[in-house]
Amino acid sequence: MNQDRRDRLRDAAIAVLAREGGRGLTHRAVDEAAAVPTGTAKNYFPTRDALLRAAAERCAERYHALAEALAEPGPQDGAGAGAGAGPGAGPADAAQLAALLAGLLRDTAGPGRTRVLAYLELQAEAARRPWLAALLDPVAAADFAAHAHLLRAAGLPAGPERALTLALHGAIPHLLTGAPATLAAAGLDDLDRFTRELLATVCGEETR
Repeated sequence: MNQDRRDRLRDAAIAVLAREGGRGLTHRAVDEAAAVPTGTAKNYFPTRDALLRAAAERCAERYHALAEALAEPGPQDGAGAGAGAGPGAGPADAAQLAALLAGLLRDTAGPGRTRVLAYLELQAEAARRPWLAALLDPVAAADFAAHAHLLRAAGLPAGPERALTLALHGAIPHLLTGAPATLAAAGLDDLDRFTRELLATVCGEETR
């Protein structure tokens, strides 16, 4: 099958999940979002479960590609992905790590918003579909090892990757909602300051 069209359909499935939620994910909706003839999505992904699998796999691909790019050494420009990072060389120090994490979070409410919303919808579907939960499990679990790698690369103490990862994951729904009072109360109205203070809290005062 045509890989470009397959990817277009998978991206369309992500867009539909983000816009309409799980109930809105139908073959017809994906066809319309991808601007392809009716029946195209069903030809590539015959069942709704196949559509869910395609969207989950595409979310994981896009997430890891963007996170790996951000984990490359050098200055970070804040164009990140959700809460996670790839296996590249990583940041050289705490300041670079804080900037990388701020970029990852910043993307949640920006360029990556559609993907993150779709991923959360997939997680809700996974609560009722064990096969989907098994597909998503390695994606979320990998964040803990990835953050441990980034901490080591930045010369920070080993061990707090669980607290760091859970804090970053916990920030995501607030960033997606964008409620100003909540963002201010959580410190998420200034993501650079938030990640600096988060690192200082989980790793010790010396990282400030």
